[in-house]
Amino acid sequence: MKRDVIDFEKEKVSTLFRKLLIPTLWGTISMCAVTAIDGIFVGHGVGADGVAAVNIVVPIYQIMSGIGLMIGAGCSVAASVHLSQKKVNIAQINISQAIGVSTLFTLLLSISILLFPAQTGRLLGASETLLPQVVDYIRWIMPCFAFEMWGMIGLFIIRLDGSPRYAMWCNIIPTTLNAILDWLFIFPLGMGVKGAAIATCISIIIGGVMAMVYLLFYADTLRLVPLKISRKSVKLAFRNIGYHCKIGSSSLFGEFTLAILFLVGNHVFMNYLGDAGVGAFGIACYYTPFFFMFGNAVVQSAQPIISYNYGISRWREIKQARRLLFATSLVIGVIVALLFIFIPELLVALFVDTRSSAGQIAITGFPYIASGIIFFILNVAVTGYYQSIEKIKYATVVVFLRGFALLTPSFILLPKLLGTEGIWLAMPLAEIATTIVIGVLFSWQQIKRG
Repeated sequence: MKRDVIDFEKEKVSTLFRKLLIPTLWGTISMCAVTAIDGIFVGHGVGADGVAAVNIVVPIYQIMSGIGLMIGAGCSVAASVHLSQKKVNIAQINISQAIGVSTLFTLLLSISILLFPAQTGRLLGASETLLPQVVDYIRWIMPCFAFEMWGMIGLFIIRLDGSPRYAMWCNIIPTTLNAILDWLFIFPLGMGVKGAAIATCISIIIGGVMAMVYLLFYADTLRLVPLKISRKSVKLAFRNIGYHCKIGSSSLFGEFTLAILFLVGNHVFMNYLGDAGVGAFGIACYYTPFFFMFGNAVVQSAQPIISYNYGISRWREIKQARRLLFATSLVIGVIVALLFIFIPELLVALFVDTRSSAGQIAITGFPYIASGIIFFILNVAVTGYYQSIEKIKYATVVVFLRGFALLTPSFILLPKLLGTEGIWLAMPLAEIATTIVIGVLFSWQQIKRG
Protein backbone atom coordinates (compact mmCIF):
# COMPACT_ATOMS: atom_id res chain seq x y z
CA MET A 1 0.00 0.00 0.00
CA LYS A 2 1.48 3.34 -1.06
CA ARG A 3 1.79 5.65 1.96
CA ASP A 4 1.92 9.44 1.95
CA VAL A 5 5.25 10.99 2.91
CA ILE A 6 4.49 12.90 6.11
CA ASP A 7 7.11 13.86 8.68
CA PHE A 8 5.55 15.76 11.58
CA GLU A 9 8.96 16.54 13.06
CA LYS A 10 10.84 17.97 10.08
CA GLU A 11 8.36 19.23 7.46
CA LYS A 12 7.08 22.81 7.31
CA VAL A 13 3.73 23.38 9.01
CA SER A 14 2.15 24.78 5.84
CA THR A 15 3.25 21.73 3.83
CA LEU A 16 1.92 19.32 6.46
CA PHE A 17 -1.37 21.19 6.63
CA ARG A 18 -1.82 21.09 2.86
CA LYS A 19 -1.01 17.37 2.68
CA LEU A 20 -3.56 16.61 5.37
CA LEU A 21 -6.28 19.13 4.42
CA ILE A 22 -7.00 18.19 0.81
CA PRO A 23 -7.67 14.44 1.30
CA THR A 24 -9.34 15.07 4.67
CA LEU A 25 -11.69 17.66 3.18
CA TRP A 26 -12.63 15.41 0.27
CA GLY A 27 -13.14 12.49 2.61
CA THR A 28 -15.28 14.58 4.93
CA ILE A 29 -17.42 15.85 2.07
CA SER A 30 -17.95 12.24 1.05
CA MET A 31 -18.93 11.22 4.58
CA CYS A 32 -21.49 14.04 4.81
CA ALA A 33 -22.75 13.10 1.37
CA VAL A 34 -23.97 9.75 2.73
CA THR A 35 -26.84 11.41 4.61
CA ALA A 36 -27.34 14.06 1.92
CA ILE A 37 -27.70 11.39 -0.77
CA ASP A 38 -30.27 9.65 1.40
CA GLY A 39 -32.19 12.92 1.60
CA ILE A 40 -32.05 13.55 -2.15
CA PHE A 41 -33.32 10.08 -3.07
CA VAL A 42 -35.86 9.99 -0.24
CA GLY A 43 -37.11 13.48 -1.10
CA HIS A 44 -37.70 12.62 -4.74
CA GLY A 45 -38.65 8.98 -4.26
CA VAL A 46 -40.80 9.20 -1.12
CA GLY A 47 -41.54 12.91 -0.62
CA ALA A 48 -41.31 15.51 2.12
CA ASP A 49 -42.75 13.10 4.71
CA GLY A 50 -39.86 10.74 4.00
CA VAL A 51 -37.36 13.57 4.48
CA ALA A 52 -39.06 14.49 7.75
CA ALA A 53 -39.01 10.86 8.96
CA VAL A 54 -35.29 10.46 8.25
CA ASN A 55 -34.55 13.82 9.88
CA ILE A 56 -36.31 12.74 13.06
CA VAL A 57 -33.84 9.84 13.39
CA VAL A 58 -30.81 12.05 12.71
CA PRO A 59 -30.20 12.89 16.43
CA ILE A 60 -29.35 9.21 17.01
CA TYR A 61 -26.80 9.41 14.21
CA GLN A 62 -25.39 12.63 15.67
CA ILE A 63 -24.98 11.06 19.12
CA MET A 64 -23.26 8.00 17.68
CA SER A 65 -21.02 10.22 15.56
CA GLY A 66 -20.29 12.31 18.64
CA ILE A 67 -19.10 9.24 20.54
CA GLY A 68 -16.85 8.30 17.62
CA LEU A 69 -15.47 11.83 17.29
CA MET A 70 -14.95 12.10 21.05
CA ILE A 71 -12.94 8.89 21.35
CA GLY A 72 -11.25 9.38 17.96
CA ALA A 73 -10.12 12.93 18.73
CA GLY A 74 -9.08 11.98 22.26
CA CYS A 75 -7.02 8.92 21.34
CA SER A 76 -5.53 10.79 18.37
CA VAL A 77 -4.29 13.62 20.61
CA ALA A 78 -2.94 11.13 23.15
CA ALA A 79 -1.26 9.04 20.43
CA SER A 80 0.22 12.18 18.81
CA VAL A 81 1.81 13.21 22.09
CA HIS A 82 3.15 9.69 22.72
CA LEU A 83 4.59 9.50 19.20
CA SER A 84 6.33 12.86 19.59
CA GLN A 85 7.92 11.42 22.75
CA LYS A 86 8.90 8.18 20.90
CA LYS A 87 6.51 6.02 22.98
CA VAL A 88 5.17 3.99 20.06
CA ASN A 89 3.94 0.96 22.04
CA ILE A 90 1.91 3.15 24.41
CA ALA A 91 0.33 4.90 21.41
CA GLN A 92 -0.61 1.50 19.91
CA ILE A 93 -2.17 0.35 23.18
CA ASN A 94 -4.19 3.57 23.41
CA ILE A 95 -5.72 3.22 19.95
CA SER A 96 -6.44 -0.51 20.45
CA GLN A 97 -8.27 0.23 23.69
CA ALA A 98 -10.24 3.02 22.00
CA ILE A 99 -11.45 0.74 19.21
CA GLY A 100 -12.34 -2.14 21.54
CA VAL A 101 -14.25 -0.22 24.21
CA SER A 102 -16.15 1.98 21.73
CA THR A 103 -17.29 -1.08 19.78
CA LEU A 104 -18.65 -2.77 22.90
CA PHE A 105 -20.42 0.38 24.11
CA THR A 106 -22.00 1.06 20.71
CA LEU A 107 -23.33 -2.50 20.42
CA LEU A 108 -25.04 -2.22 23.81
CA LEU A 109 -26.57 1.17 22.94
CA SER A 110 -27.78 -0.02 19.53
CA ILE A 111 -29.44 -3.10 20.99
CA SER A 112 -31.21 -0.96 23.59
CA ILE A 113 -32.69 1.31 20.89
CA LEU A 114 -33.68 -1.64 18.67
CA LEU A 115 -35.72 -3.09 21.53
CA PHE A 116 -37.90 0.04 21.67
CA PRO A 117 -38.05 1.60 18.16
CA ALA A 118 -41.56 3.10 18.40
CA GLN A 119 -40.93 4.61 21.82
CA THR A 120 -37.64 6.04 20.52
CA GLY A 121 -39.41 7.54 17.50
CA ARG A 122 -42.02 9.27 19.66
CA LEU A 123 -39.31 10.56 21.99
CA LEU A 124 -37.55 12.09 19.00
CA GLY A 125 -40.70 13.98 17.98
CA ALA A 126 -42.38 11.74 15.40
CA SER A 127 -46.06 12.30 14.77
CA GLU A 128 -48.32 9.26 14.38
CA THR A 129 -48.32 9.95 10.63
CA LEU A 130 -44.54 9.76 10.39
CA LEU A 131 -44.00 7.04 13.00
CA PRO A 132 -44.16 3.97 10.69
CA GLN A 133 -41.41 5.37 8.45
CA VAL A 134 -39.36 6.46 11.47
CA VAL A 135 -39.55 2.96 12.97
CA ASP A 136 -38.53 1.43 9.63
CA TYR A 137 -35.48 3.66 9.45
CA ILE A 138 -34.44 2.96 13.06
CA ARG A 139 -34.67 -0.81 12.63
CA TRP A 140 -32.45 -0.89 9.59
CA ILE A 141 -29.90 1.82 10.44
CA MET A 142 -28.95 0.76 13.97
CA PRO A 143 -26.91 -2.39 13.09
CA CYS A 144 -24.26 -0.29 11.30
CA PHE A 145 -23.11 1.88 14.18
CA ALA A 146 -20.41 -0.43 15.57
CA PHE A 147 -18.80 -0.24 12.11
CA GLU A 148 -19.32 3.53 12.23
CA MET A 149 -17.07 3.57 15.31
CA TRP A 150 -14.37 1.67 13.42
CA GLY A 151 -14.56 4.19 10.60
CA MET A 152 -14.69 7.39 12.63
CA ILE A 153 -11.99 6.46 15.15
CA GLY A 154 -9.93 4.66 12.53
CA LEU A 155 -9.73 7.68 10.24
CA PHE A 156 -8.13 9.78 12.97
CA ILE A 157 -5.51 7.09 13.47
CA ILE A 158 -4.94 6.45 9.75
CA ARG A 159 -4.22 10.15 9.14
CA LEU A 160 -1.84 10.23 12.08
CA ASP A 161 -0.13 7.12 10.71
CA GLY A 162 0.66 9.05 7.53
CA SER A 163 -2.07 7.87 5.13
CA PRO A 164 -4.64 10.68 4.70
CA ARG A 165 -5.36 9.56 1.13
CA TYR A 166 -6.36 6.08 2.28
CA ALA A 167 -8.57 7.73 4.91
CA MET A 168 -10.14 9.74 2.10
CA TRP A 169 -10.96 6.58 0.14
CA CYS A 170 -12.50 5.06 3.26
CA ASN A 171 -15.12 7.77 2.83
CA ILE A 172 -15.36 8.09 -0.95
CA ILE A 173 -15.91 4.38 -1.71
CA PRO A 174 -18.78 3.93 0.80
CA THR A 175 -20.39 7.18 -0.39
CA THR A 176 -20.34 6.04 -4.03
CA LEU A 177 -21.78 2.68 -3.03
CA ASN A 178 -24.47 4.41 -0.95
CA ALA A 179 -25.60 6.49 -3.93
CA ILE A 180 -25.93 3.39 -6.12
CA LEU A 181 -27.80 1.40 -3.48
CA ASP A 182 -30.08 4.34 -2.60
CA TRP A 183 -31.20 4.56 -6.23
CA LEU A 184 -31.65 0.78 -6.47
CA PHE A 185 -33.59 0.32 -3.22
CA ILE A 186 -35.79 3.44 -3.45
CA PHE A 187 -36.69 3.58 -7.16
CA PRO A 188 -36.55 0.16 -8.90
CA LEU A 189 -37.32 -1.80 -5.71
CA GLY A 190 -39.66 0.78 -4.13
CA MET A 191 -38.44 0.17 -0.58
CA GLY A 192 -38.90 3.78 0.64
CA VAL A 193 -37.07 5.01 3.74
CA LYS A 194 -36.27 1.41 4.70
CA GLY A 195 -34.28 1.12 1.47
CA ALA A 196 -32.39 4.32 2.29
CA ALA A 197 -31.53 2.96 5.73
CA ILE A 198 -30.30 -0.36 4.32
CA ALA A 199 -28.18 1.43 1.70
CA THR A 200 -26.61 3.68 4.33
CA CYS A 201 -26.01 0.73 6.67
CA ILE A 202 -24.20 -1.28 3.99
CA SER A 203 -22.03 1.68 2.98
CA ILE A 204 -21.04 2.43 6.59
CA ILE A 205 -20.12 -1.22 7.15
CA ILE A 206 -17.84 -1.14 4.09
CA GLY A 207 -16.09 2.03 5.35
CA GLY A 208 -15.60 0.55 8.81
CA VAL A 209 -14.15 -2.68 7.43
CA MET A 210 -11.75 -0.73 5.20
CA ALA A 211 -10.46 1.21 8.22
CA MET A 212 -10.10 -1.93 10.31
CA VAL A 213 -8.21 -3.78 7.55
CA TYR A 214 -5.70 -0.93 7.41
CA LEU A 215 -5.19 -0.85 11.18
CA LEU A 216 -4.75 -4.62 11.40
CA PHE A 217 -2.56 -5.30 8.38
CA TYR A 218 -1.17 -2.18 6.69
CA ALA A 219 -0.46 0.43 9.36
CA ASP A 220 3.12 1.68 9.46
CA THR A 221 3.38 2.63 13.14
CA LEU A 222 -0.09 2.75 14.69
CA ARG A 223 -1.13 -0.87 14.23
CA LEU A 224 -3.71 -2.47 16.52
CA VAL A 225 -2.11 -4.76 19.11
CA PRO A 226 -3.56 -7.56 21.31
CA LEU A 227 -4.74 -6.31 24.69
CA LYS A 228 -4.08 -8.13 27.93
CA ILE A 229 -7.09 -9.34 29.89
CA SER A 230 -6.33 -8.88 33.55
CA ARG A 231 -7.69 -6.77 36.38
CA LYS A 232 -4.79 -4.33 36.11
CA SER A 233 -5.03 -4.13 32.31
CA VAL A 234 -8.76 -3.48 32.37
CA LYS A 235 -8.28 -0.80 35.00
CA LEU A 236 -5.60 0.89 32.88
CA ALA A 237 -7.78 0.59 29.77
CA PHE A 238 -10.68 2.39 31.41
CA ARG A 239 -8.28 5.03 32.73
CA ASN A 240 -6.97 5.64 29.21
CA ILE A 241 -10.45 5.68 27.69
CA GLY A 242 -11.53 8.14 30.36
CA TYR A 243 -8.62 10.37 29.36
CA HIS A 244 -9.56 10.07 25.67
CA CYS A 245 -13.14 11.00 26.51
CA LYS A 246 -11.97 13.94 28.57
CA ILE A 247 -9.86 15.29 25.70
CA GLY A 248 -12.51 14.61 23.07
CA SER A 249 -15.58 15.43 25.17
CA SER A 250 -16.13 18.71 23.36
CA SER A 251 -16.46 16.77 20.08
CA LEU A 252 -19.25 14.73 21.64
CA PHE A 253 -20.86 17.90 22.94
CA GLY A 254 -20.47 19.39 19.46
CA GLU A 255 -22.51 16.54 18.04
CA PHE A 256 -24.94 17.00 20.92
CA THR A 257 -25.27 20.59 19.74
CA LEU A 258 -26.38 19.30 16.36
CA ALA A 259 -28.63 16.74 18.02
CA ILE A 260 -30.21 19.51 20.13
CA LEU A 261 -30.59 21.62 16.98
CA PHE A 262 -32.39 18.78 15.19
CA LEU A 263 -34.42 17.55 18.15
CA VAL A 264 -35.63 20.91 19.47
CA GLY A 265 -36.01 22.26 15.93
CA ASN A 266 -38.23 19.32 14.95
CA HIS A 267 -40.51 19.96 17.92
CA VAL A 268 -40.66 23.72 17.34
CA PHE A 269 -41.28 23.43 13.59
CA MET A 270 -43.94 20.78 14.21
CA ASN A 271 -45.62 23.11 16.70
CA TYR A 272 -45.59 26.16 14.40
CA LEU A 273 -45.75 24.72 10.87
CA GLY A 274 -46.71 21.03 11.12
CA ASP A 275 -45.27 18.20 9.00
CA ALA A 276 -44.38 20.59 6.14
CA GLY A 277 -42.30 22.67 8.55
CA VAL A 278 -40.45 19.59 9.78
CA GLY A 279 -39.83 18.61 6.17
CA ALA A 280 -38.39 22.08 5.42
CA PHE A 281 -36.23 21.95 8.54
CA GLY A 282 -35.16 18.45 7.52
CA ILE A 283 -33.73 19.84 4.29
CA ALA A 284 -31.71 22.38 6.28
CA CYS A 285 -30.57 19.61 8.61
CA TYR A 286 -29.13 17.65 5.69
CA TYR A 287 -26.83 20.61 5.06
CA THR A 288 -25.97 21.39 8.69
CA PRO A 289 -23.60 18.40 9.12
CA PHE A 290 -21.67 19.79 6.15
CA PHE A 291 -20.99 22.98 8.13
CA PHE A 292 -19.84 20.95 11.08
CA MET A 293 -17.75 18.50 9.08
CA PHE A 294 -16.15 21.23 6.94
CA GLY A 295 -14.95 22.82 10.17
CA ASN A 296 -14.06 19.42 11.56
CA ALA A 297 -12.04 18.54 8.44
CA VAL A 298 -9.90 21.63 8.93
CA VAL A 299 -9.54 20.75 12.62
CA GLN A 300 -8.55 17.16 11.84
CA SER A 301 -5.92 18.47 9.42
CA ALA A 302 -4.42 20.83 12.00
CA GLN A 303 -4.85 18.59 15.07
CA PRO A 304 -2.00 16.09 14.44
CA ILE A 305 0.37 18.98 13.70
CA ILE A 306 -0.65 20.96 16.79
CA SER A 307 -0.74 17.94 19.13
CA TYR A 308 2.61 16.60 17.92
CA ASN A 309 4.31 19.97 18.46
CA TYR A 310 2.47 20.45 21.76
CA GLY A 311 4.01 17.18 22.98
CA ILE A 312 7.50 18.63 22.48
CA SER A 313 6.62 22.28 23.30
CA ARG A 314 7.28 23.81 19.86
CA TRP A 315 5.00 26.84 20.21
CA ARG A 316 6.09 28.65 17.06
CA GLU A 317 4.83 25.75 14.94
CA ILE A 318 1.64 25.58 17.00
CA LYS A 319 0.91 29.26 16.29
CA GLN A 320 1.52 28.73 12.57
CA ALA A 321 -0.92 25.81 12.50
CA ARG A 322 -3.47 27.81 14.50
CA ARG A 323 -3.36 30.67 11.97
CA LEU A 324 -3.91 28.22 9.10
CA LEU A 325 -6.76 26.58 11.02
CA PHE A 326 -8.68 29.81 11.61
CA ALA A 327 -7.98 31.38 8.21
CA THR A 328 -9.09 28.27 6.31
CA SER A 329 -12.23 27.96 8.46
CA LEU A 330 -13.12 31.59 7.72
CA VAL A 331 -12.73 31.15 3.95
CA ILE A 332 -14.86 27.98 3.91
CA GLY A 333 -17.51 29.66 6.07
CA VAL A 334 -17.80 32.62 3.71
CA ILE A 335 -18.15 30.38 0.64
CA VAL A 336 -20.87 28.20 2.19
CA ALA A 337 -22.80 31.23 3.52
CA LEU A 338 -22.84 32.85 0.07
CA LEU A 339 -24.34 29.68 -1.42
CA PHE A 340 -27.19 29.78 1.08
CA ILE A 341 -27.84 33.46 0.38
CA PHE A 342 -27.75 33.41 -3.42
CA ILE A 343 -28.93 29.95 -4.52
CA PRO A 344 -31.37 28.62 -1.88
CA GLU A 345 -33.77 27.42 -4.60
CA LEU A 346 -31.11 25.17 -6.12
CA LEU A 347 -30.08 23.78 -2.73
CA VAL A 348 -33.70 22.98 -1.84
CA ALA A 349 -34.44 21.53 -5.29
CA LEU A 350 -31.88 18.78 -4.68
CA PHE A 351 -34.24 17.34 -2.06
CA VAL A 352 -37.87 18.29 -2.82
CA ASP A 353 -40.04 20.06 -5.36
CA THR A 354 -39.52 23.78 -4.70
CA ARG A 355 -43.24 24.37 -5.32
CA SER A 356 -44.21 22.17 -2.38
CA SER A 357 -45.06 23.65 1.01
CA ALA A 358 -41.87 22.26 2.54
CA GLY A 359 -39.79 23.59 -0.36
CA GLN A 360 -41.22 27.11 -0.08
CA ILE A 361 -40.66 27.23 3.68
CA ALA A 362 -37.05 26.05 3.25
CA ILE A 363 -36.27 28.59 0.50
CA THR A 364 -37.51 31.38 2.77
CA GLY A 365 -35.45 30.12 5.71
CA PHE A 366 -32.06 29.40 4.10
CA PRO A 367 -30.86 33.05 3.93
CA TYR A 368 -31.56 33.37 7.66
CA ILE A 369 -29.43 30.28 8.36
CA ALA A 370 -26.62 31.78 6.25
CA SER A 371 -26.10 34.53 8.82
CA GLY A 372 -24.72 31.98 11.28
CA ILE A 373 -22.66 29.65 9.07
CA ILE A 374 -19.33 31.53 9.30
CA PHE A 375 -19.56 31.66 13.09
CA PHE A 376 -20.64 28.01 13.25
CA ILE A 377 -17.49 26.84 11.43
CA LEU A 378 -15.20 29.21 13.35
CA ASN A 379 -16.56 27.93 16.65
CA VAL A 380 -15.87 24.35 15.58
CA ALA A 381 -12.29 25.38 14.75
CA VAL A 382 -11.80 27.05 18.13
CA THR A 383 -13.08 23.93 19.90
CA GLY A 384 -10.70 21.72 17.93
CA TYR A 385 -7.73 23.95 18.67
CA TYR A 386 -8.35 23.80 22.42
CA GLN A 387 -8.71 20.02 22.20
CA SER A 388 -5.38 19.72 20.42
CA ILE A 389 -3.50 21.44 23.25
CA GLU A 390 -5.49 19.65 25.98
CA LYS A 391 -7.32 22.80 27.12
CA ILE A 392 -10.46 20.80 27.76
CA LYS A 393 -12.22 23.38 29.94
CA TYR A 394 -12.02 26.04 27.24
CA ALA A 395 -13.27 23.64 24.55
CA THR A 396 -16.14 22.53 26.77
CA VAL A 397 -17.17 26.13 27.50
CA VAL A 398 -17.39 26.88 23.77
CA VAL A 399 -19.55 23.83 23.09
CA PHE A 400 -21.73 24.43 26.15
CA LEU A 401 -22.46 27.96 24.98
CA ARG A 402 -23.32 26.84 21.44
CA GLY A 403 -25.72 24.13 22.57
CA PHE A 404 -27.15 23.88 26.03
CA ALA A 405 -26.79 27.52 27.11
CA LEU A 406 -27.85 29.44 23.99
CA LEU A 407 -29.44 27.23 21.34
CA THR A 408 -32.46 25.89 23.22
CA PRO A 409 -33.42 29.29 24.71
CA SER A 410 -33.10 30.81 21.23
CA PHE A 411 -35.48 28.22 19.79
CA ILE A 412 -38.00 28.96 22.56
CA LEU A 413 -37.81 32.75 22.65
CA LEU A 414 -37.13 33.92 19.08
CA PRO A 415 -40.31 32.45 17.50
CA LYS A 416 -42.36 34.25 20.14
CA LEU A 417 -40.62 37.53 19.31
CA LEU A 418 -40.16 37.23 15.53
CA GLY A 419 -42.58 34.53 14.39
CA THR A 420 -41.43 31.69 12.11
CA GLU A 421 -38.36 33.69 11.01
CA GLY A 422 -37.21 33.43 14.61
CA ILE A 423 -37.02 29.63 14.35
CA TRP A 424 -34.54 29.92 11.49
CA LEU A 425 -32.51 32.52 13.39
CA ALA A 426 -32.07 30.39 16.53
CA MET A 427 -28.87 28.70 15.35
CA PRO A 428 -27.26 31.89 13.98
CA LEU A 429 -27.95 33.80 17.20
CA ALA A 430 -26.41 31.03 19.34
CA GLU A 431 -23.29 30.81 17.13
CA ILE A 432 -22.79 34.59 16.87
CA ALA A 433 -23.16 35.02 20.63
CA THR A 434 -20.66 32.21 21.23
CA THR A 435 -18.10 33.83 18.91
CA ILE A 436 -18.52 37.15 20.74
CA VAL A 437 -17.93 35.45 24.09
CA ILE A 438 -14.82 33.69 22.70
CA GLY A 439 -13.48 37.04 21.46
CA VAL A 440 -14.06 38.67 24.84
CA LEU A 441 -12.40 35.80 26.72
CA PHE A 442 -9.42 35.74 24.35
CA SER A 443 -8.96 39.52 24.68
CA TRP A 444 -9.18 39.24 28.47
CA GLN A 445 -6.50 36.52 28.46
CA GLN A 446 -4.21 38.66 26.32
CA ILE A 447 -4.64 41.67 28.64
CA LYS A 448 -4.04 39.46 31.68
CA ARG A 449 -0.80 38.09 30.18
CA GLY A 450 0.48 41.39 28.96
